[in-house]
Amino acid sequence: MLTDLVDDASALAEVEDPLEAELAGAFFVAMAQSGGDETMAAFAGALVPAIESRGTRAALTLLTAIGAVAGDAAGPVAGSAQQAGARLTGGGVAAPSWADDLAQPLTAGPFTRLYDDQDTMSVLIGVFQRAGREHALMIMVDHQDCGAAEEIYLLGAEDLPTAVAAIHQDARADGVSIRTKKLGAPEFRWYVEQALEARAVHDEEDGPGDVPAGLDLIDGEDGPGYAPLAVLTRSRLEVLPPARRPRGATASRHASGRTAMDVLQQLAALIGSSGGPASFGLDLPAQRRAQPAKLPPKRKKSNGPAPVYQIKVSLRGAKPPIWRRLLVPGDITLNRLHQAILAAFGWHGDHRHVFDTGYGQFGRADRDLGHRSDGPVTLEQVAPAVKDKLRYTYDLGDDWEHDILVEKTTPADPAIEYPACVGGRRAAPPDDCGGIWGYQYLIEVLADPNHPEHQDRLKWLGLDDASQFTPDTFDLDQVNQRLRAR
Repeated sequence: MLTDLVDDASALAEVEDPLEAELAGAFFVAMAQSGGDETMAAFAGALVPAIESRGTRAALTLLTAIGAVAGDAAGPVAGSAQQAGARLTGGGVAAPSWADDLAQPLTAGPFTRLYDDQDTMSVLIGVFQRAGREHALMIMVDHQDCGAAEEIYLLGAEDLPTAVAAIHQDARADGVSIRTKKLGAPEFRWYVEQALEARAVHDEEDGPGDVPAGLDLIDGEDGPGYAPLAVLTRSRLEVLPPARRPRGATASRHASGRTAMDVLQQLAALIGSSGGPASFGLDLPAQRRAQPAKLPPKRKKSNGPAPVYQIKVSLRGAKPPIWRRLLVPGDITLNRLHQAILAAFGWHGDHRHVFDTGYGQFGRADRDLGHRSDGPVTLEQVAPAVKDKLRYTYDLGDDWEHDILVEKTTPADPAIEYPACVGGRRAAPPDDCGGIWGYQYLIEVLADPNHPEHQDRLKWLGLDDASQFTPDTFDLDQVNQRLRAR
């Protein structure tokens, strides 16, 4: 576990935004916090020294990230990490690239509270600045759940107006009015501390003697979950003046108890499944990521004709693999590529889709989801080089995720009608069968004539006999006929 923990931190040393390092440190502290004083002592007195004993830059990187989590919330863990990091630095170990930025002062403000006229929810927003970068924390508070924090969002400050507009839009759709109040730093700190305290107690009550149900170290998209974001939030509160209860506000009173070994075992499992601390802040959900890179300009006529891209589109999670190899013009729009993928896999196209790229998410324009229109954006804009990759998801319920890899580029052949399919493997799953796991279950049902759902599934597929279901076949001519028909 220790080897994975430290070695995986090497990639963290070169991240551009120190906020990602703070998230990795917050993850570590969240693990220690979840077990109470015993686990905090175990992390500070045993695990941190074990990390230091590695004596490498990766070890110093992880210690610096942990030590960046300030305040009483981090307890002895951050202090122990700071001391261990200082010893490694004094011994000549090179500091991570972002260490100087983290040493700069953190400033804060403005602070805002949004609340509805029916007193069911509120949103606390604080903006923070360091080393020329600005981000916002948005804490959603459920007044019908003892005023507990329901969710925490970490956004680039430039994304905040869009997020606030979405809150107002959703409220109007529900017939609710949202009011806005500017807060001073002490009042903001009081509201947030009350919400975090109530949530902490509820999480402990939900999972007595086990992992608290609301611990949420990693969310469904492999970004930071509630727990590390709560640690980061408490660390941010430390730079504010002491909390002061606003006039008329009601305090929430809750009190919080898990063994050190339980937490260490969970940490080992999470390291093995998540890719290590270097991944804790590097794959944030769209609403929590920093602003994506600026989209490159489109090809100009003076640049000449676009090359043909050979791309391999693979359905994630499919075993045996299901894939299609397509030839498409480099200047094909993402929407047209979406249509080509539908044809190549036989999807009927009645569901939403999105392309995840290094330049943002593109699909049907949706401000709430953070999706920009894929109509004007071309493939070569978001994948300009061979070996570039992007993700395409069809049906945001079943989540048919596809990996798209640019294998090579060639000049266009006048004799070929593009898009064209030149290879593939296996039939694609039928639409609406429940995602990749539902498809695997469907195969099992159809392979067993005695299964109680066998006949119902045949009827749903419009088949008379299971022999007509041939998931191992791939019909190249049929795929190209569908491509020409689009």
